[in-house]
Amino acid sequence: MRFTPQIVERVRHLREEIERHNYQYYVLDAPVIPDVEFDKLFRELQELEANFPELASSDSPTQRIGGAPLKEFSQVTHRTPMLSLNNAFAEEEVIAFDHRVREGLGIDNVEYAVEPKFDGLAITLSYENGQLVKGATRGDGNTGEDVTANLRTINSIPLRLHANPPPALLEVRGEVLMLKADFAKLNQMQIAKGEKEFANPRNAAAGSLRQLDPRISATRKLTFFSYGLGVTEGITLPETHSAAMDYLESLHLPVCAERSVVRGSHGLMGYYQTIGSKRANLPYDIDGVVYKVNDLNQQDKLGFVSRAPRFAIAHKFPAQEALTEVLDIDVQVGRTGTITPVARLKPVFVGGVTVTNATLHNEDEVRRKDVRIGDTVVVRRAGDVIPEVVSVVLDKRPSAVREFEMPELCPVCGSHVIRLPDEAAARCTGGLYCPAQRKQAILHFASRRALDIEGLGEKLVDQLVDTHVIKTPSDLFKLGMLSLANLERMAEKSASNILQAIEHSKNTTLARFIYALGIRNVGETTAKDLARHFGSLDKLMEADEAMLQQMPDVGPVVAQSIVQFFRETHNREVVEQMRAAGVKWEEGQGWVAPPENAISGKSFVLTGTLPNLSREGAKEKIEAAGGKVVGSVSKKTDYVVVGSDPGSKYVKAQELGIPILDEESLIKLLSE
Repeated sequence: MRFTPQIVERVRHLREEIERHNYQYYVLDAPVIPDVEFDKLFRELQELEANFPELASSDSPTQRIGGAPLKEFSQVTHRTPMLSLNNAFAEEEVIAFDHRVREGLGIDNVEYAVEPKFDGLAITLSYENGQLVKGATRGDGNTGEDVTANLRTINSIPLRLHANPPPALLEVRGEVLMLKADFAKLNQMQIAKGEKEFANPRNAAAGSLRQLDPRISATRKLTFFSYGLGVTEGITLPETHSAAMDYLESLHLPVCAERSVVRGSHGLMGYYQTIGSKRANLPYDIDGVVYKVNDLNQQDKLGFVSRAPRFAIAHKFPAQEALTEVLDIDVQVGRTGTITPVARLKPVFVGGVTVTNATLHNEDEVRRKDVRIGDTVVVRRAGDVIPEVVSVVLDKRPSAVREFEMPELCPVCGSHVIRLPDEAAARCTGGLYCPAQRKQAILHFASRRALDIEGLGEKLVDQLVDTHVIKTPSDLFKLGMLSLANLERMAEKSASNILQAIEHSKNTTLARFIYALGIRNVGETTAKDLARHFGSLDKLMEADEAMLQQMPDVGPVVAQSIVQFFRETHNREVVEQMRAAGVKWEEGQGWVAPPENAISGKSFVLTGTLPNLSREGAKEKIEAAGGKVVGSVSKKTDYVVVGSDPGSKYVKAQELGIPILDEESLIKLLSE
């Protein structure tokens, strides 16, 4: 066959026809020709491209079958962040959202674009001059994974936009998911092959999209829905979100047919109820609905808070529940030492996943719900995420049930488990030693307000602990160049800098060292008070609860935390290892009661910048004279010390008629 202009035109026509039929079939669900006729068109195009390789094109529908496997996904930095949404679970939260929006815009009635919240995987598509050039996962919101090759296998995603002329740049945000029917077929195939079934459509979609071999992705029937625009060039943006969705639809990008526009909180709740009633019959899984201020200029005015927009919110559906049996109750030790009872369950399918464990939160909850081993219980995926035991079905309780007992010793490290008077959670006291708390203890120890070991961040600590290089904070002072240089992404220069920072941290203060130990309820201020009061670590380690409570602002809970921490032999051993490694500080004689004077027992509040004294310096002078510095102004405050640029505390002091001092007046009062 000879290459002619007619061949070029035929290839172009076939590609347009095939993509038109793909759109009719996969997006509109309204095919206009039989499958056999579609197959004829597809085979003809394949043959022409095989005979004339010079006509090959990456946007040809024949390229959807997937290419060669990838070694790994490359990283993609999003042009604009892919932000998450805040959640609402109750009508009151939706009403509060509408109220905040109305206040922020200064209007009485707001128009919202509303749409289902898909339970899939968020992605972004980049089109340049109408052609799909890049597709990436959401990732952490700023950086995702390049999954372009796999996205090309999804028939509902156009490889070329239906526009003439197309925009120079169009970034489309949306969701990849697997329809319920396709999920059922996939699991049937898995069973037939003797392979593991997928737990739910979302997991199947995420796993399929992240296959390193696009040919595997091509065998999994995924679909896509657009829900927003990112960066654009070469087009005039619509004025509303709903119009933007209509524009995407005109480009043959799939958008959800269930979207709508409503007004006010009544409209939002009405849509929520409507979609909720349709949820079971929808062809895809949703876990709620999304509300967005429709006017894009109003969205810009409202802006963002933290990592979420002020103009949008996700209204989640109630959690789904199921009955199952409690096979056992044991405990897990968290990163901060929290001991959490966990129900081990007879496997049950809840909210789209098979649940075998559920949290019981704490001992009080176990008692309040009267959950016993052998009980039949109601299990719920709270917020569609965390499985929890809701209640016990007492009618089904067998005679041989057993009650849960909180262990006295940590199941991980053997340290004592205590529960402080004002806390619901029981905790392991082996803070510096317990493997479950290892990473958290080391990160806290090295943090800026503790020993300030620059460069020792979370990723490095993860490596050091996971490779068993260090077990406790004291092991940091045993690190050498070889142990660091062998770590991933750790060059010799970086390793040298870390070792220098560790060496520098050996010269510290007693207050910093006490804070670095991570004793429960001992923050930075309490650590300073303890250092000032006891003067030496040995005195603090030997203090009992009565001695500790002689200090201002140290009550029974803080005192018990300190005593229990130093009562653990493991913790004392780690402290001694650090001292032996050269960690040192200047010690003093400790607190000596000042003579009675005009300051004794008086409370002070500091606000603004003093001419000569730092805030900490003023506080030390007041406390040395027997006074107390507090953080807020109340009727019980005796003096407010004011510097330049004072805040609201100065205004409140004036309103309450509290005596106000400048630095000179404070010095004079201290000298009396």
